[in-house]
Amino acid sequence: MTDTATISSLDTHLGYWLRAVSNSVSQGFARKLEEEGVTVAEWVFLRMLFDFEAVSPSELAGAMGMTRGAISKLADRLVAKDLVERRASLSDGRAQTLALRPAGRARVPVLAALADRNDVEFFGVLEEDERRELDRLLRKIVSERGLPVVTTD
Repeated sequence: MTDTATISSLDTHLGYWLRAVSNSVSQGFARKLEEEGVTVAEWVFLRMLFDFEAVSPSELAGAMGMTRGAISKLADRLVAKDLVERRASLSDGRAQTLALRPAGRARVPVLAALADRNDVEFFGVLEEDERRELDRLLRKIVSERGLPVVTTD
C-alpha cells in the first residue's frame, strides 16, 4: 500500500492548471466558431490561406502539421461551404492549389476578431507585462520541446 502523504496532489502540477486554462480557452473559442459555421481546424485552414494567393495542399499540410489526406478533407468541407476553391497549378497543370474564395477572404477578419475577443476574454485578467511573460514562457516551452506550432484539435 502506498502512503498517500508521499503522492503529490493534482493542483501542485503546472500541467493541471495549464490544461484547465487550455480547455476553457479552446472550448470557448470552438463554441464561438461553431456559431459562425466553422470548426477550429477550418478556421486555422482559412487563416493560413489568407496569407497566400494560392498554396499547394502539401505545403499547407506541412505548415499545419497535418497529413495531406486531412488537408484534402478540410478542403472538401470548405469548398462545399464556398469558402475555398481548388485551382490548377500555374507551374504544373496536373497539380492543384488551394485559395480562398471571396466569401472565405471576407470571413477571415470576422473570425480573427472572434479569436481576438476570445483571447481578451480569457487573458484580459492579466496585466500587460504578465501577458507578455506568459507569451514568452509558452513560446520557450514550444521552442525547447520542438512542439508543433499549429494545432487544430
